[in-house]
Amino acid sequence: MKTCLSCKGPRCVEHFDFDWYFYHGEKEPIPGEIHVEAFEKVQLPHDWSLYYPFDEHAPSCGSGGYVETGVGWYRKRFRLAKTPAADEKIFIRFDGVYMLADVWVNGRKAGRHIYGYTPFEWDITRLLNGEENVIDVRVDNSAQPGSRWYSGSGITRDVWLYRVKDAHILPYGVWIRQPEVSEKQAKLRIGTTCALPVKAAVSEGEKAADGVPDLSETYLIETEIYTPQGQLCAKDAVKVPTGNVQAETAEAAQENGAEESGVTAVLYQDFVLDDPTLWTPETPCLYEVVTKLYRNDVQTDEVHTQTGLRSAVFHAEKGFLLNGVRCKLNGVCLHHDGGCAGAAVPVEVWERRLLKLKAMGANAIRTAHNPPDPALLTLCDTMGFLVMDEAFDEWKILKGKEFGSNTHESRGYSEWYEICYEEDLRTMLLRDRNHPCIVIWSIGNEVPDQQQEDGYLTARHLKEICKTYDPDRFVTQANDQISSEPYPAKLTFLKELDVVGYNYVGRWRNRAETFYDEDKRSHPDWCVLGTENGGTGGIRGEYPLEMSEKEGWWRRPYYSAPVESGKLLRYTMSHDYVAGDFMWTGVDYLGEAHWPERSSSAGVLDTCGFEKDGYYFYQSIWKREEPMIHLLPHWNQDVETGTILPVLCYTNCDRVELFLNGKSYGKKAYAYPFYGMSEEYGHFEKPPAAVTTGDLFLSWDVPYEPGCIEAVGYRGKNEVVREVVHTAGEPKTLRASCYRENLAADGRSVGQIEIAVFDAAGNFCPQADCAVSFKVEGPADLIGVDNGNPKSHESMKGNRILVFHGRAFALVRSLGRAGECLIHVTAQGLQGDSLKISFS
Repeated sequence: MKTCLSCKGPRCVEHFDFDWYFYHGEKEPIPGEIHVEAFEKVQLPHDWSLYYPFDEHAPSCGSGGYVETGVGWYRKRFRLAKTPAADEKIFIRFDGVYMLADVWVNGRKAGRHIYGYTPFEWDITRLLNGEENVIDVRVDNSAQPGSRWYSGSGITRDVWLYRVKDAHILPYGVWIRQPEVSEKQAKLRIGTTCALPVKAAVSEGEKAADGVPDLSETYLIETEIYTPQGQLCAKDAVKVPTGNVQAETAEAAQENGAEESGVTAVLYQDFVLDDPTLWTPETPCLYEVVTKLYRNDVQTDEVHTQTGLRSAVFHAEKGFLLNGVRCKLNGVCLHHDGGCAGAAVPVEVWERRLLKLKAMGANAIRTAHNPPDPALLTLCDTMGFLVMDEAFDEWKILKGKEFGSNTHESRGYSEWYEICYEEDLRTMLLRDRNHPCIVIWSIGNEVPDQQQEDGYLTARHLKEICKTYDPDRFVTQANDQISSEPYPAKLTFLKELDVVGYNYVGRWRNRAETFYDEDKRSHPDWCVLGTENGGTGGIRGEYPLEMSEKEGWWRRPYYSAPVESGKLLRYTMSHDYVAGDFMWTGVDYLGEAHWPERSSSAGVLDTCGFEKDGYYFYQSIWKREEPMIHLLPHWNQDVETGTILPVLCYTNCDRVELFLNGKSYGKKAYAYPFYGMSEEYGHFEKPPAAVTTGDLFLSWDVPYEPGCIEAVGYRGKNEVVREVVHTAGEPKTLRASCYRENLAADGRSVGQIEIAVFDAAGNFCPQADCAVSFKVEGPADLIGVDNGNPKSHESMKGNRILVFHGRAFALVRSLGRAGECLIHVTAQGLQGDSLKISFS
């Protein structure tokens, strides 16, 4: 049993993720007991759902990924470094538990929290038994099917234990508001909400004065602002006005959601920074605000908050403006799971995924359809992503969880909405409003309330809550029923939104051609945004030539997928009033599937984070500077020689010539964007291109024969890039690589191992499907394996997995000790590989 909170200083904060025990069985444990014989030791964050087999008959059904759910218990014994002093408080904070969490400390109830995506915390000082204690958490995810995607089950995000003085800054108590930001000047208004102790009793038996601070005490807030280079650029110290604390407390309750015993006070400080360094996706520079609280000249608390200085405005004609400059939101939607990590996603997994999406040209993320892990938002701040932060997938009306042929009634957040929504939305806003990456709030996704006569009243109330805690950001809802038949979204509902969000704008009738045109003519004052529209999707390495009835209308042949997506993409990029679009989706995700599939294949990255062909389609449009070419399909196709196959090329070159085994099939070109004349008749900025298609990609019909296909890209008359795809021979060797080979020995950092299969000539083998095994030596554990195959029913928590179209993936996690870790990867009949990871 390790000692907790041994650090010095007025505020002591520790990860509380180690040395937990988990139980998932028929007998309900008794809170407060210390026995763990029936439990297994685990490390948080933890998601138990993937430790059990995928089951076609699981209550979670296809929507939830056919996984185990039910009820689980967590227990942890812990020792405090010292018993809290009379002027100290101990808090526990959970960043997320899915879902319906009941918490006890030493057998005494601390509280209950329902929603699985919002944080919660309690003052547990009075529940502690001196230095040695036990905490129990009961997690109930048995109401199934309860989600339209994989939710995971358990304490799926970080847990924190912290100690503060009774005079301290409240959770989310620092609010950095930016009423005016430009290249010349940034005006900031920083609000700080403090908890102050009530006046103590003056004689034995006398109660402390209720809600009255001790006026003999003097409190001071000192705020320092540091530039991205670490230089102090502003400082101010102001006395906390305890004389009118009751009035301030009411304001704090409205703007800061304070729920502690004692009293609270709010103090606002105004700052002007000249020539600020602005935050943008290209230069995500962050300032640091340091807030200190003093009591009678003795420091009692200190909080550090990062933020970026920027303005973010949606305009009916100009679209989205960042720092006054038009910026198209090239966005992707992201669910919260991390493939074989389940819902307990290590931060390095998010980092690797975001780096790949950034390289694709994406600059925006929609957190579909719930408040994300705070670690993801921190990454978006530092890496330069613009974020739509979304609160709910369900309001008052239950949504059917239809995927997977459910045979029983659906469940969902609507059961808890009335008692939870205000707290959950307020918590999201308070937690997230200092993040510069967030440019818009979404109060919901595809809620059926949009079609109800009184639905606008719910939208209005949720928007009012957003404006209470953050008057500056715009608010949207992702609407999928605009112009739908027979019951379209109500106009009264849409008018409540600052920005009208469109899901699948081209779904109905002639809107497949005209998209936003009709609504723009009817409502020229609307700000519009594509909150969700289909991408190219598809399963990595598979190239269907026909549409299958069983696959559904959204699973298209590989040569057809970019046609529809490209049409909307061209429209979005060439119409300024459309602020941007969030493509569905950035990464494949567990759930929303029909057996035998257990995961969706809508992403441009698969569940391993491997790039699919569609990745390069978007890169060719969103990243125009560096020449690129991508050819598909691979050239190990299981068809007869001579079969005519469409060969597609995603490129940003002016022209491309295709060769098959040295024979040219001609040069082709497309134009993006199309440009007309300028300055005078007959003058063009660049010579008009002799295009061969109106699509955003090139295609040749080629008779298949083994060998190689080769594409040569030109800009002007010069060759600038070339890609060759060979027919691979028999698999011969494995190659292992690791994203980041030098990691922290902190017990949390993970290495991400990518496996690829090659033939004797060094050609990648897309046809390989062998089983690979992993063996880890040294200070790390294997915590997950994956292959990106949505139909794979192998355990994601084993030590072997079948390669899928030549690739596999594994996660190894630090055990908390320094040293070198050796990972061996083997497959029967193939030359294996090994690699080292250093933990320090």
